[in-house]
Amino acid sequence: MATNQATLESLSTEVEQRSPVTFEDTDSRDDEMEAEMGAMIDDLIAAADEARESDVFQQWLDAQAAFHDYSSRNAMLIKMQKPNATRVAGFHTWQNEFDRHVKEDESAIWIWRPNTVTSHKCPQCGNAPSYHEWNDDLACDRAGTDPETWEIDPNEEWEKGEILCGFSPAPVFDVSQTEGEPLPELPTDATGDAGELFEPTIAAGEALGYNVEAVPASEWNRPEDGFCRYDDPATIRAKVETHAAAVSILVHEIAHAELHSPSIDGQEEAARELEAEAVAYVVSRKLGLDASGSAFYVAAWTDDEPEEIEERLDRITSTASTIIDAIEAER
Repeated sequence: MATNQATLESLSTEVEQRSPVTFEDTDSRDDEMEAEMGAMIDDLIAAADEARESDVFQQWLDAQAAFHDYSSRNAMLIKMQKPNATRVAGFHTWQNEFDRHVKEDESAIWIWRPNTVTSHKCPQCGNAPSYHEWNDDLACDRAGTDPETWEIDPNEEWEKGEILCGFSPAPVFDVSQTEGEPLPELPTDATGDAGELFEPTIAAGEALGYNVEAVPASEWNRPEDGFCRYDDPATIRAKVETHAAAVSILVHEIAHAELHSPSIDGQEEAARELEAEAVAYVVSRKLGLDASGSAFYVAAWTDDEPEEIEERLDRITSTASTIIDAIEAER
């Protein structure tokens, strides 16, 4: 049920002032981590119900900009437990790779670590044989069957490799919780110079397989500032008034090319525009550019189920990470 405006204002204040959470109890840690992430998704939905700009969504995007190498779920968890975190790593990673040590009495930040097994992969679905027996929902003819009863075709190729089999809590620590050798400065966090990012952004789009062109404002003759035409490969065009604006436009259109296709209806078009603009915001923040002009409305997701919203967040996360890595490779 939609909440009234006073309740929404209260929600916004509560989110901004929410105390960091902790997951110290080993026995309840898994359930508490899932519950907190569910609450974050519920806050996004509450904002969507009132078609208002979402402070919750803005906070989530800021977390993604800081932790673009992490999944959306882990970025949420880091933000909940240590809102001012900037760089996190495991105890031994800080020690062995950065010659830094976790200070005494520091509390860990808990995230989800993927658990993998090395096994032969089913050629049809890519999962381990043992995974089939208790998983009836696999898109595989062997789903729900005992591997010992299988008659294996000798012509089938059963590749061996690492297979994801679940997640478990793992501790990490923010740089502020460590001491030792100074960290090397990352160029993407240093200047945010749009002039230095302009050409690498064009090159990144081309490296991802698209036809990219930046057009001077004096030669631009379209009502919008950029567009993505879903050719094969996609064609991306952006108007250039300033380098900073052009970088944001280019990233927005590259996100469309990465995420979307031309087969959309009116309502879905609004939802996809939000996805692309959210990617542009995360990338701009990560590269040090001013992204304060962005406004995000989750109203386009009002009819989505919580699972669909979480899937959209994952799409934003992975796409922003892909574009950031491509730009950094070209710098």
